[in-house]
Amino acid sequence: MTTTPPGSRTTAATEWRALGTTVRLVVTDPALLESCNLLLARHLAEVDAACSRFRPDSELTALDATAGRPVRVSPLLAEALDVALRAAATTDGAVDPTVGSAMDAIGYDRDFTLVREDDRPVRLTLRRTPGWRTVTLDRATGTVTVPRGVRLDLGATAKAWAADRAARMLADTAGCGVLVSLGGDTAVAGEAPAGGWQIRVQDITGPVDETPAQGSYATVGLRGGGLATSGTTARRWQRGGHDLHHIVDPRTGLPVRSPWRTVSVAAATCADANAASTAALVKGEGAETWLTRLRLPARLVTRHGLVVTTPGWPTDVLEAAA
Repeated sequence: MTTTPPGSRTTAATEWRALGTTVRLVVTDPALLESCNLLLARHLAEVDAACSRFRPDSELTALDATAGRPVRVSPLLAEALDVALRAAATTDGAVDPTVGSAMDAIGYDRDFTLVREDDRPVRLTLRRTPGWRTVTLDRATGTVTVPRGVRLDLGATAKAWAADRAARMLADTAGCGVLVSLGGDTAVAGEAPAGGWQIRVQDITGPVDETPAQGSYATVGLRGGGLATSGTTARRWQRGGHDLHHIVDPRTGLPVRSPWRTVSVAAATCADANAASTAALVKGEGAETWLTRLRLPARLVTRHGLVVTTPGWPTDVLEAAA
């Protein structure tokens, strides 16, 4: 998913990398871009120190050694865990933060750029993940209890939550319209440009300013909340003859086998949108009905390129296929 500044009003944008993905910041006041970007970089550094599964010094990694004891965590990690557990509850466990060991087992145990370069074989084992209900978070005391042997992974929720948090913080501080996109998980806050933030939803990841050469795409206007796309085509790698990707089915502990290649969802927050889009991949053929019941506008693309939308998804968008 990419963002293009609308031509009807001056905006300024910058793009860089953090949290193992592409960061894109767009503001409606070009004079404030540099200061907003400094605040965003500081915020994402704090999120990384709290929530990274790949850093040995992160707060999240430290929970591996707690062996079922209540441990006090920072307010930032407590908030991230609360979002992850809420996502698990609202998706009936389709999005589950206890998939950390399963992710390690399929080879996703380091930054994705290193995963692609690794050729060590993996042994795929059918095994249900421990389940989000085994984790206890006490927001009143700021403590979390993780059972012995359970590894947490916040990859399905942390980036979207961080985008929400950053967009709100920057809009409140700068007093202008702000868009924050972390790997396509997009949150907006403040006054939107005329016509809304123009966001291109696409099946194939690519540069913001280039029309996709492959796959279908649609351009929509977003005025508030968040928009997220989850898919099984972007983060893929091979190990020992196995074709793998990063969306794990908590029921099996293995990469999900879904009829959808991408699912895009708009919601009140980017965290809600991303939880729903990821859950839709896991739920498979029942995803369209589930999203419709939740009244979430969505665009689902089958493995063969057929586009299906739910009520609320704009019908007058530019839709194209290559």
